[in-house]
Amino acid sequence: MKKYSFVLFFTFATCLAFSAQLKGKVIAITDGDTFTLLTGQNQQVKIRLHGIDCPEKKQPYFNSAKAYTSSLVFGKQVLVLVKNKDRYGRTIGIVFLKDKRNVNELLLQAGRAWHFKKYDQDARWAAMEQLARRQRKGLWAAPNPIAPWDWRAMKR
Repeated sequence: MKKYSFVLFFTFATCLAFSAQLKGKVIAITDGDTFTLLTGQNQQVKIRLHGIDCPEKKQPYFNSAKAYTSSLVFGKQVLVLVKNKDRYGRTIGIVFLKDKRNVNELLLQAGRAWHFKKYDQDARWAAMEQLARRQRKGLWAAPNPIAPWDWRAMKR
């Protein structure tokens, strides 16, 4: 177990050392997986959470996901490990609170998001979604929740 903990710590430390990072205060919540960060340089950056997808506007549980994200980050200082940018110019990242909790993971664990396997293959995140499903947390309390990517496709 000690060896596994060391490997996990080393992997996390390496990600921190070699990833672009942003720090700042969250000043607006767009939806469950998107918010606006105000950096120390007074720049506003739209952040999209990596590897998860929350319900879309007008989709069941949209308000719940947005409120949960807001309760976690709004008005707070966060650290964003930047993965890349999306086609809309949003910065894609993994977000950490001051106490080092991972916001992306918290949304999965609370049943407020799907693991977006198209963009992330982390088996731990898939397991977090599966556990939330089994426990019928959040959106998994619904009989047949529709994944946001399917919802978007139906609206086109």
